[in-house]
Amino acid sequence: MNFTIVKAVKEGIRALYGEDINIEEIQVQNTRKDIDGDFTIVVFPFTKYSKKKPEDTAKDLGIFLRNTLEEIGSYNIIKGFLNLSMSSEYWISLLNKLAMLKSLDINLERPKTFMVEYSSPNTNKPLHLGHIRNNLLGNSISKLLKANGHKVIQVNLINDRGIHICKSMLAYQKWGNEETPATKGIKGDKFVGNFYVKFENEYKSQIKNLVEQGFDEEDAKNTAPIIKEAQVMLQDWENGDERIRELWEKMNSWVYNGFGETYNNLGISFDKYYYESKTYKIGKDLILKGIEKGIFFRKPDGSVWVDLKDEGLDEKLLLRADGTTVYITQDIATAIQRVEEFSPDSIIYVVGNEQRYHFQVLSLILKKMGYKWYDKVMHLSYGMVELPEGKMKSREGKVVDADDLIADMLTTAENMAKENGKLEDLNESEKLHIINRIALGALKYFILKVDPKRTMLFNPTESIDFNGNTGPFIQYTNARINSVLRNASKLNIKFNGKASDETRLLKKEVEILRLLQRYDEIIIEAASILDPGMIANYCYDLSREFNQYYQEYSILKEKDNKILQFRLLLILQVKRILEHGMGILGIEMPERM
Repeated sequence: MNFTIVKAVKEGIRALYGEDINIEEIQVQNTRKDIDGDFTIVVFPFTKYSKKKPEDTAKDLGIFLRNTLEEIGSYNIIKGFLNLSMSSEYWISLLNKLAMLKSLDINLERPKTFMVEYSSPNTNKPLHLGHIRNNLLGNSISKLLKANGHKVIQVNLINDRGIHICKSMLAYQKWGNEETPATKGIKGDKFVGNFYVKFENEYKSQIKNLVEQGFDEEDAKNTAPIIKEAQVMLQDWENGDERIRELWEKMNSWVYNGFGETYNNLGISFDKYYYESKTYKIGKDLILKGIEKGIFFRKPDGSVWVDLKDEGLDEKLLLRADGTTVYITQDIATAIQRVEEFSPDSIIYVVGNEQRYHFQVLSLILKKMGYKWYDKVMHLSYGMVELPEGKMKSREGKVVDADDLIADMLTTAENMAKENGKLEDLNESEKLHIINRIALGALKYFILKVDPKRTMLFNPTESIDFNGNTGPFIQYTNARINSVLRNASKLNIKFNGKASDETRLLKKEVEILRLLQRYDEIIIEAASILDPGMIANYCYDLSREFNQYYQEYSILKEKDNKILQFRLLLILQVKRILEHGMGILGIEMPERM
């Protein structure tokens, strides 16, 4: 409707004042909630054409639009703002059109192909709360782009090699005693993560001893025996040592099994996995060729660097002096491999905001190497997740384990459901199914409703409240609509699936219809800035409006059949949009609660 109004305003300025204006000069906004109207036109820019006061210009334009567009029921003027109210027929037509749509996804003539990389865990520790935000963002952004009609390839780059992996392996060699996750009864990723923490504890102890012997701290970090052993292990791994490779494959398999369980619990999946162990050599070869071409250079110690000072940055390490690679090396190779394989229009890396510099460097290196698509590299940075107790530290084992958090959410959901008495009439199987959806809905919604760029504080108890801006509140709204529709069926109310043009609309019903009309706009805008929080907060606004309506007005007791049919169709479309929007967030809606 916005575009229709813009076109009519352009025609009106030409007809009224003989001026052909650019549509960029025409501002049509959603009317503020405290003002009567549906669309507001900013009139001030038109006074230079009318040579009249803003109020008089608005009156001229209001009369023209009222006579031109049959959808407009009335208008009012507040200073230089023209507020248009749409007719009842317009809103009923909109509702009927919405009901006829087979899909709420945007239909594009020329969709793009996006590759979204997320998760990207290290195989030396389990997933934690920070990983949960990463996974939920990556999954939701993928669904959001798909809802906008685009093709999306979801990929996961596993960081399965490097010094951090060798730390866990070395600790297992020293203290593992041939134990396995099965013999210890521990999930594979947690089992391996425990050895990473053991390494770090021993490393700190050795550094402390060396400092007490007179070493400065930096020298102590570089000369501690255990870090030297880990560095040798990394070189042996890169040289193909069979014994080291066998240990590496065994420990990685334990971790992959553990990750798989967590992904499954979160409802996360990927179209393709990439492994650093399979790309680092390609990256190393590319760097060595770059030296021959003069793109990169060696320092006296044998390390390889790129000079980015002309680009306003500094020098960046690409290969260490011992010939081993760094993260940027495999990222170069992987980016090239992905473009050759899938030709995406954009590669979106969902990575924490502390890596902003890394991806800036990656794009510049690809540009120096002559790849014209270097600007396809896009970093979606997000803030960290903190708890009331403060920041997490994985090296010290002070993290919120993802699996433990999910288990705690399930317990919290079960306790709150018992307190509220919401599931008393269900059998145990049904209760467990619903509690699982409530718990995951609470977790996902609480994390995704926040602007990705912001650091956020996660409060499990607050997230699962059945009131306020939470996932369970929206899920309960949907369950409430389901209950109304079930009761309509029990009462043998025949639902014809269409609203009559003669239906009298309440103000609250128009407010709900305004929100339903905005859904396409919200989906498009949310995708343009890659913020699923817009969808989350829209679903909350819609749920809040519906619940106020439900409390104030009867649906099934309405005697006028035209009004009854309208209200059933209205709540059915609210349900459709809530399910679609929450689906973008990866949240399932229970049939009942």
